[in-house]
Amino acid sequence: MRTVQMTLDEELVGLIDKAAKRLKTTRSAFTRDALRSALERLHMQDLERKQREGYSKKPPKRGEFDVWEREQVWGD
Repeated sequence: MRTVQMTLDEELVGLIDKAAKRLKTTRSAFTRDALRSALERLHMQDLERKQREGYSKKPPKRGEFDVWEREQVWGD
């Protein structure tokens, strides 16, 4: 692992410390998890944007997905 220095406001550090204590982890571990989650959200946003762009450029044809309609129905 690599050590990095970050500047955070006191209130945020306090909230992080409280959360880390509640989760029985360290400030560093909590922050690593939070950064990983933020990167995953960013990745998902990129994928969703690409999907929207793709469907904007080539919208589905009428009836193209009808074959999957039965798969969308939840049983009672």
